[in-house]
Amino acid sequence: MLNRDLSGAIITKLDGTSRGGVSLAVSEEVNLPIRFIGAGEGIKDLRPFNSYEFVEALLADK
Repeated sequence: MLNRDLSGAIITKLDGTSRGGVSLAVSEEVNLPIRFIGAGEGIKDLRPFNSYEFVEALLADK
């Protein structure tokens, strides 16, 4: 059961599009916003989650 005291999620090790897509699905399923993302190794690598930038990165040509 989900703890209702939670106000959001932090997604770390965000180094792949599949992980990002799953993160969005889980966030929607449990009705919690993603607050921060981290793509590095330390606490300094966390940054506020910006949904617009995230979608742009997912859809960008590589």
